[in-house]
Amino acid sequence: MSIDRFETLKVGRHGVTRRECLVRSAGAAAAAGLVTWHDVLSAFGQQLKKQGKSFVLLWMAGGPSQFETFDPKPDSPNGGGTKAISTAVPGVRIAEGWDNMASVLGDVALIRSMTNREGSHPRATYQLHTGYLPSGSVKHPALGCALAKEVADLEADLPPAVSIGTSRLTVGAGFLGVAYEPFRVASPGRLPDNTAVPTTPDRARRRLGLLQQLEQEFAARGGRPLVENHRQLYDRASRLMLSPKMRVFQLDDEPQGLRDAYGDSTFGRGCLLARRLVEAGVPYIEVISGGWDTHDNNFERTATLAQQVDPAAATLLKDLKQRGLLEKTVVVWMGEFGRTPRVNPRSGRDHYPRAFSAWIAGGGLRGGLVVGRTSPNGTSVEDRPVTPADLFCTICHAMGVDPRIENLSPLGRPMKIVDGGEPIAELLGSGSTATASS
Repeated sequence: MSIDRFETLKVGRHGVTRRECLVRSAGAAAAAGLVTWHDVLSAFGQQLKKQGKSFVLLWMAGGPSQFETFDPKPDSPNGGGTKAISTAVPGVRIAEGWDNMASVLGDVALIRSMTNREGSHPRATYQLHTGYLPSGSVKHPALGCALAKEVADLEADLPPAVSIGTSRLTVGAGFLGVAYEPFRVASPGRLPDNTAVPTTPDRARRRLGLLQQLEQEFAARGGRPLVENHRQLYDRASRLMLSPKMRVFQLDDEPQGLRDAYGDSTFGRGCLLARRLVEAGVPYIEVISGGWDTHDNNFERTATLAQQVDPAAATLLKDLKQRGLLEKTVVVWMGEFGRTPRVNPRSGRDHYPRAFSAWIAGGGLRGGLVVGRTSPNGTSVEDRPVTPADLFCTICHAMGVDPRIENLSPLGRPMKIVDGGEPIAELLGSGSTATASS
């Protein structure tokens, strides 16, 4: 049986996964001297790389209002006049303007009970990417970069992580280093900037060889760590630039009808590129939609943003599903926090991490349900609070990666991929139930 899913054997309080059984059996073999631990770890690492799983993060930079997206309150004064529409899931309604997402909600799990404490953009953006609060001594990796470290093939031509779109606050690979730093694409739909080879491939390779010779003297005089990082960057960039797989960044071979379905916007083209990158085996793709910090004109601005995000996100899910890729691709929609229940005097909503929404789809997780519930006026979580750590553990589960794997920081401190939290049980098995609310 495949071990690419955490199928649990009910042993003990928390159960034992098949993967854990295999790891323990392999550990016994290593302890007995039948194999080495290097062989064990290498075998499991290769198994993860063969699964071809991907994580796509649809990041709403600025913090989207839950009231005007996936947790409308039309009967509350806090609802702001936003109407709710029916969806493909009976009894579940979302905000008007999200008609495309309403049609694919059967593949989506809405999480209406996200809760956190950070209401500052820089700190919350950092935490909702890394799972950690900012620290002056450690620069933590984004979850997607940490997952890429576990599942990516670094010999592949394409980078293990790609970030599409722009935001003033970005989170990369942190102490994992340049090998897992996201390759940034500001304008999806064409070749990324500065990737055209200015000469013939053979001459470019000769120039790279000369560069290595020139760096050798500096390395010998104490600059080896800097030279090694520089070479990693150049090796990665040159391999990408000289690869025929660069074609993946161009969208002109996609049917016009499909491009129209995603939408002629930066976010729409970014979601189409994300699907192409998933097909090409890239483990982590982030697609950024900016402008969600709606302290003023919240309703008009959110409606405009929804016109771009709604068709793109829904088409991405349908496209992945039609191609048989959704089962091994985890797609998450979220921002750094939600917006206040009270509408301010500028017709805006302010920062509100206490109760907000996100959604997750794919990766073998259950769809067509709602996890958690907020109060009728939207001020608090009434049922099934979900923390960022819980969501991160769920993503790790769907990716087949143990969230307690440790990486060493530059100070030699072991740091888990996710510290705390538990996978959202309602999403993991057919025997679970979740709260469905309108």
